[in-house]
Amino acid sequence: MEDTRDLFRYKQAVDWLFAQIPNYQQQGASAYKPGLENISALCAHFGNPQLAFPTVHIAGTNGKGSTSSMVASMLQRAGYKVGLYTSPHLIDFTERIKVNGAPADKEFVTDFIEQLQAIAGRVSPSFFEFTTVMAFAYFKHSKVDIAVIETGLGGRLDATNIITPLVGAITNVDFDHTDLLGSTLEEIATEKAGIIKPDVPIVCGDENPIVREVIQKRASMLNARFVDATSVSTTMQSDLEGKYQQKNIKVAIAIVEQLTGLGFEVSTEDQKEGLLTVSASTGLMGRWQIFSTDPLIICDTAHNPAGLNYVFRQLQALERPLHLVLGFVKDKDVQEIISLLPKEAHYYFAAPSVARGRDPKTYEELLKKEDLRYNFFPSIQQAYLSALKRLKKSDVLFIGGSNFVVGEFLEKNLEK
Repeated sequence: MEDTRDLFRYKQAVDWLFAQIPNYQQQGASAYKPGLENISALCAHFGNPQLAFPTVHIAGTNGKGSTSSMVASMLQRAGYKVGLYTSPHLIDFTERIKVNGAPADKEFVTDFIEQLQAIAGRVSPSFFEFTTVMAFAYFKHSKVDIAVIETGLGGRLDATNIITPLVGAITNVDFDHTDLLGSTLEEIATEKAGIIKPDVPIVCGDENPIVREVIQKRASMLNARFVDATSVSTTMQSDLEGKYQQKNIKVAIAIVEQLTGLGFEVSTEDQKEGLLTVSASTGLMGRWQIFSTDPLIICDTAHNPAGLNYVFRQLQALERPLHLVLGFVKDKDVQEIISLLPKEAHYYFAAPSVARGRDPKTYEELLKKEDLRYNFFPSIQQAYLSALKRLKKSDVLFIGGSNFVVGEFLEKNLEK
């Protein structure tokens, strides 16, 4: 679909989809719509496409997108046709739904949204529910051998939880979306553990005994094998360079090992090569992505205190002068994030250009309290260009704080 008329039709269709309320990406917590009633009705209307292929289901506070892409890449390397459903996208909507790394066909997306428009008055699904059934339909249409499905938010009541996978996984559990998932680790872990199905192996990548107990107890109740990914011994590396990826690698390997036990043929060499080609195989962006080496410019989509703490520590380990372009959305714990910021860096703050984007002036007192060197800018791009001008050859520039920040940055600056 490259015809100008077709592209206009695609844009109109996607604009309509984004206008569907509730839309968590645009509205945040007020748009959270838990429950499986709507997705069940939608899937039934389209002939239950989620039953047409086997799946892997991955939840977690951090790392589930990277882990999903690692698993998909290893399976692709083994010769399988693999569907991959993740969220959010960074630049274009079709990034959410991929087959062997290729974004969903825009003509299919346009046609499917037009079918959704015809039934929108009879049901009131959220943006994510609409997108989830579209992913299932696209994977059925594409005749995938297997699909890797990332949860949106939580697990138990997430729209993706309509599936019964071959293997489930929980990468980790930490504090995020506490207004929706619970205020304690036990409560959040219980929501994530809601993806566990009877007799379906569940891979756990979390070392915290509180979290593990919740997951193990739920697994035991459902006769689901508990697979401890933290005990995986491996020297395998990935092209996803963030140090935090070592934990995700273990989870991904544990998932693939469960699949091989179920008849999928994925050799050790397939695993090694798949892990080393995740970005190329799946099109994954924004995970410790080296945008430039001279000067060194890195972007990462970590957006909660736990994820950003890993990123900031890795930046400090470079032992080079740091410049950080950051922006946040309104429902994040900005106070805790700011307390984690490296004190010696230069900061360039701007609000992501979405409705949830948080004006940096609202947290200026916190920045002053931490005695940080900072400036505010009207856009992420202007913040980036200002930082670029000040950058010396030995310096490092980082862009992040939100998926939206990284998406804006890449959309403006990636070579077309």
